[in-house]
Amino acid sequence: MNNRKGFTLIELLVVIAIIGLLSTLAVVALGSARQKANDAKRLSDIKQIQTALELYYTDNNTYPVAASAVDLGNESDSTVCLNDTGFVTAANCGTTPYMGLIPAGPVSGEFYQYTSPSGTSYTITADLQSGAGGFTDGTIVATPSGMTQPATP
Repeated sequence: MNNRKGFTLIELLVVIAIIGLLSTLAVVALGSARQKANDAKRLSDIKQIQTALELYYTDNNTYPVAASAVDLGNESDSTVCLNDTGFVTAANCGTTPYMGLIPAGPVSGEFYQYTSPSGTSYTITADLQSGAGGFTDGTIVATPSGMTQPATP
């Protein structure tokens, strides 16, 4: 009698194929979850910036003026802190800032764009990767009246 113990080659190949398929699905799902988490962080960052800007406006009756778009949270644009004089570098922030550290985007080198030509209103723009918070992927625009998503043509 031929009494063999163990698995056949075909059984091992089937198990390896199933494990490979499941790991591929997990990696794809993880990538999608990472994009959604980044988008949620972008929305949260913009809400925090809006709150700081409203506090600034309450005290100064104007928003920080920026005729052309500046990258929020970018040291080279001097927009890493918001104090009573507007956006400044971290070294010039002072002891009572409205926002001690302006956040940059979750991806390295990503910044939110701020403009306020007259100081009576402002816009902050950001790009979502997969959508979050009721928004789809694409550009979102924050103003004093809230966040919107422009219609794509």
